[in-house]
Parts: sequence; structure tokens; C-alpha cells
Amino acid sequence: MPSARGQPLNAAQAERFRQALGLLQSGQREQALSIAKKLAEQAPQAADTWQLLGMCLAEIGRQKQADAAFEHALALLPGNAVVSRNYGMCLARHGKALRAQGRWEAAEPVLRKALALSPKQVSAWVDLGVVLRSLGRIEEALAAFHRAQGMLHQRGVSQPELQDAISGVLADAGRRVEALTNARKLVALHPDYAPAHESLGNLLWEHGAELAPDEDPLGEFRAAAREQPDNRELQLAFARMLLAAKRPDETLALLHPLRRREPGNALLDWFAADALDALRQHEQAAPLYAAAARGELGMLPEFLNARARHAFRTRDFDLAASCAGKAVEIDPDGQEGWSLLGTAWRLAGDEREYWLCDYDRLVGYIEVAAPPGFSDVSAFLQRLAARLHTMHNAGREPVNQSVRGGTQTAGQLFGRDDAVVRAAEHALRTAVEQWLATLPDDVDHPFLSRRQRSVRFAGSWSVRLTSSGRHSNHIHPKGWASSAFYVALPDSVLESDSESCAGWIQFGQPLEDLGLDLLPRRVIRPRPGYLALFPSYMWHGTVPFEARESRLTIAFDMQPKT
Repeated sequence: MPSARGQPLNAAQAERFRQALGLLQSGQREQALSIAKKLAEQAPQAADTWQLLGMCLAEIGRQKQADAAFEHALALLPGNAVVSRNYGMCLARHGKALRAQGRWEAAEPVLRKALALSPKQVSAWVDLGVVLRSLGRIEEALAAFHRAQGMLHQRGVSQPELQDAISGVLADAGRRVEALTNARKLVALHPDYAPAHESLGNLLWEHGAELAPDEDPLGEFRAAAREQPDNRELQLAFARMLLAAKRPDETLALLHPLRRREPGNALLDWFAADALDALRQHEQAAPLYAAAARGELGMLPEFLNARARHAFRTRDFDLAASCAGKAVEIDPDGQEGWSLLGTAWRLAGDEREYWLCDYDRLVGYIEVAAPPGFSDVSAFLQRLAARLHTMHNAGREPVNQSVRGGTQTAGQLFGRDDAVVRAAEHALRTAVEQWLATLPDDVDHPFLSRRQRSVRFAGSWSVRLTSSGRHSNHIHPKGWASSAFYVALPDSVLESDSESCAGWIQFGQPLEDLGLDLLPRRVIRPRPGYLALFPSYMWHGTVPFEARESRLTIAFDMQPKT
């Protein structure tokens, strides 16, 4: 590392400095920190010692103290390029970690400061773009990605991950033609890059009816899989897409040569078991699940939940409870594990189902007040509905969501530079915080024990259902609490009764393809301007309705704001 001194180190101190750097680079962080602290005491006017201390503190996760040490180094040598670059790189690593934790609001200022200090960090520009996209700030995200793209172009480097992200942001912005063009270009340039084929397939699935009416949305992906039989990542990605698109027969055909080449591969067995289960060939699926469970997959919550679903389909409720129980033991915040465990408790007549779900206490249904700038709720909903309708530009629902007979907006809804959407976000957050204040404390409860005074939005979108549309019963694996805010409803829904329940939201009825004959525990008639709130692990869906008008909602997932 180049030297940057306010005061030079003597020969012995310089040797200790180099020793600490070597220890830090070899992973011996505490030993390096001990030397850095002593050097800072011995040479308090040497900028080198303070930036070394900052690097050591950052490596062990003491970021505030690391920032203070780097700021002290910069005070000794204002504007020094070496100190700025090293500080910027440490901040960029911290920002990346915050991004990985989903702490987007905290990550943004860290990454911006990192780039102000060291603007040539391509990866930090990419991380900033990801964070801004997650915050719903689409144009800013696109600008950050284009900044990174320009720097890579100057270096003669092509990064498919970045190009793929740009396709996604263009789709979020409603620039569908550009998104599709960019996705096709990426597939042509990097035909072996599986995520590019997934992105193209998803774009064609939702928008192909209008933009490419004669094209099979999975055709390009299928052709690539056939042409690259040894590209394992591509083969598995296509298998996942086929399962999501409910094409289990084709999934099995795709997996057959892979499983013949890798007999006993637990991951391939799992994929095959899922496909067989979808075909209701449960007896053939069972030994594959059992074999896969004996290896590392047996400790993976995602696999345990898949096996629990299979166990419900085969009426092996003890196995379902065992798998789901193990899943929540491994991942106590995992929403799917709790949903399946609650279902097992219900089938067993276990009172813990009510403790977990408590449909009366844990399902909130509240009226949302008109935000500032609107005369009343009706005026607010009218403006909001008009804006949301312009954002529903897909031809069909996403490939792997609960929507049936409707569309879902792309990307994050909240955070966009739109006055009425910002007003909705503010009003809904206020309503959520009021609801949170009414919930009881329970340190042993997987939902109530995590309650805070406010939330951060982990995802936000709008759904527009058309006649005969519905949400299949589902949960929200990325949330802690979830929601449905009713913006506009057809007359047939407003006038429906408790016998038909057309367009109503229902709670407690499990995923349909589990084959369980269980009725909803609670059903609520939606009303414009009202917000339903509930734990993300709680099964919920909607009853189909018939109408000329659409059923328009906003939904969002939340995590506790600590």
C-alpha cells in the first residue's frame, strides 16, 4: 500500500506497520488491531497509523470507530488520495454488507460517501444502483448502473451481471421495449449466462403477447438449454423456470440426462421430486425426497419446506410437522416454515395454531386517512387509481406469483419520484404504525416478538385483477408483516355478500395444491381506502369475482425497523 504520512514513521514503526498489514491480509485481525492501536499511541501525528487502525476496525465490524480513525487520518492529510481511496474502499465493503442484509436506507449514504472519496469503484456504483432500485428510485438506479457501465467500457470489460440489472431497471421504469432489446442483446453476447435467459424469459412471459406475439416466451431459453447440455447452471435455471411455469413433464425430460450423468445427486433428485409431485406422482417423488434429505439438503429450510408440502399431499402429516418444525428451528424468521407448521398444528387439532395465527387479533383491518394535499379519501383514491393504472403495462401475471387473471407492477412501487405514490406511502406507513401500537407483546411469539414501532418496506407493488381474477392462497416469504390496500373495487365486490364472498380476502386456507380440505378461518369484504395487515406467514388469497371493472390494490411486505 502506498504511504501517506502527516508525520513519518521511524524504521521500527514502519516495520511494525508492515507486520500489521501482513497480519490483516492473512486474516489475523485482532493481532493486527493490537499493533495498530500501539502505533497510533506512539505516532499520533502519522496518518498511516490512523488509516491502518481504520482498516483493522472495519475488518472486525467496528465501522463507527473505523470511520473516526479514517476521518482523523484525513484531518492530518486533507484530501490525500491514498487515504481517501482506502477509506472509500472500506466504506464500499460496509455498504455492500448493508445491501446484502436488505438495509437499503442505511446502505445508500455509506455507498455515496465511498464513491465521493473513491469514485472509480465500479462495484460500489453497481451496489448503489441495486440499493436505489430496491428503494424504488428507478432513474437514479439506472444512472448509477450506466456510470458503472461506462467505466467498464473504458476498460474494455463486459459484465453480464450489470447488463442484466439494467434490463430489470428498464422494465421497472416501464420501458419494456428497451428492456427486451437489452435482454436479447445480452443473451446474444453471453449465451452461456443463465440469468440473462431467465430475465428474457420473464420479460417475454409478461409482455410477449404485445411485444412479441408469435414468440414462445421460453423458446430462447429452451434452445440455449439444448445447445449447451454441459452448462449445468443453465440447465438448472431452465428447470426452475419450467417448474414455475407449471410444465413438470418438460422439467423431467430436461432433468433425465442430467440425473443419468450424475446419479444420486441430491439437488437433481429434489428438482425431479418437485416435478413428480406436481404431476401427482407422489409415490415416485417420496423416495427422492427421502434420499435428498439424508445429505446436506436435510438442513436447508427451503428443501425441508418442499418436503413438508409433499408430505401434506401424501397425508403424512407427522412428516410435514417434523420437516416444518426443523425448518423454523434452523431459520426462526422463515415465513414458509411457520405457515406449514401452523397448518400441521391445525390438522392435528393443536391449539398452537391459534397461538401462531390468532386470526382475530393478528389480522388488522383499518381505514387509511387521506394524506396531506388531498381533500378527502375519495379524491386521494381517484388520483392514486389513475396513476396505478398507467403502471400496469404487462399482458399477464408474473410467472411465479399468486396473481391469477391480472397483472402486477414491476419493481418497487414505493420510493418512486411520483407525488401521489409518495403520498400513499406516507399514509400507509402512518396506518401501519398505528396498528403496530395496538399489538401485544409476546417474547415467545415468532411474529409479536419482533415487533418494533415502525417498519421498513421490503417490497411494494400494485395488483390489478380482471374478471374471474384472484390471488391463489399463498404467503410472503420475504416479509415479516404483509398487507393489502384497496384502491378501487368493482360494484360486484362491494355488493357481494357473505355467501358468495366474491372478491373478498380470506385467511387461513392453505395453498390449493396441497390438496387439503380446509376452509378459511376468516374472510373480510374489502372496502376502498381500507388496509388489511397480517403476519407474512399467514395463508391468504382472494375469492374470484365477475365484473367489467378491475380490482386494484397496493400490497407491501415489511420488516421491523430497528
